Amino acid sequence: MTRPDGADAGNARSDPVPPDPNRRTGEARCVSLTTDYGLTDGFVAACHGVLARLVPALRVIDVTHLVPPADVRRGAAVLAQTVPYLPWGVHVAVVDPGVGTTRRGIALATPGGLLVGPDNGLLIPAAAALGGVTDAVELTNPDWLGPVVFRTFHGRDVFAPVAARLALGAPLAEAGPAVDPGTLVRLPEPVVRAEPGGLSAEVLTVDNFGNVQLAAPGALLDGLPSRVLVNGREAVHGRTFGDAPPGALVVYVDSAARVAVAVNTARAADTLGATPGDVLTITTPLPGDLAVDAQTQRTKAPERGR
Repeated sequence: MTRPDGADAGNARSDPVPPDPNRRTGEARCVSLTTDYGLTDGFVAACHGVLARLVPALRVIDVTHLVPPADVRRGAAVLAQTVPYLPWGVHVAVVDPGVGTTRRGIALATPGGLLVGPDNGLLIPAAAALGGVTDAVELTNPDWLGPVVFRTFHGRDVFAPVAARLALGAPLAEAGPAVDPGTLVRLPEPVVRAEPGGLSAEVLTVDNFGNVQLAAPGALLDGLPSRVLVNGREAVHGRTFGDAPPGALVVYVDSAARVAVAVNTARAADTLGATPGDVLTITTPLPGDLAVDAQTQRTKAPERGR
């Protein structure tokens, strides 16, 4: 389904925005929050409250609090695709099914900002998007934490107070002992295979419009014809949603410079039955393949307003 992002996929780059000209080496400009807390409870407000009590003038940007519960891969993708567009600051992410266990709480320094959250792979793609990890620490200094740390709410009691102190310019090294970046937990690499006349790639995310983002870089679409097959279904190889008729599939490079599949005015995830972790195959059709799928493409999806 179409999105109002206005991005020109043909001009997408891996470094989509220039460095923040107002970056400071001390006090941070903002704190961002990315969580799976939802909006029906007081969890998000409690984190905002801790930040406001410690740094009243702090600017807080809510990336999202609607990551599916415990979906670390989805949270990591959202964070990594958003932080390059945020001001230099401290980025807190909490999608933390291991909260209260032996998993470490960590803070990472990168050339493009600081990251705070659990050591479960959530922060690593964002760190890469910001230039790579230059320093890492485990959050063990009790003076940096809340007065009481509950095992089930580290967002409020550990990560928010640490972020506030970092935003005030406190040295990262004071938060706890150094961690070898090589020991940080990383998510498994998603499936991406370049193949003759096409590719196979894992579904990384499905957005609010039902558009299916693959883990493959957009460059893997180079050289493919104007009509392709997605898991055997005919699709337009285009630049944007409107390149396909209403109800038809379109394969394109999305605003994160990845291969994606959409349906003009409908949900590609429903059309394909695709969920994160599935592998989709995009192939060049053989003679006669498009005619086989023609009847499917004549079915027009219902118009949906937003």
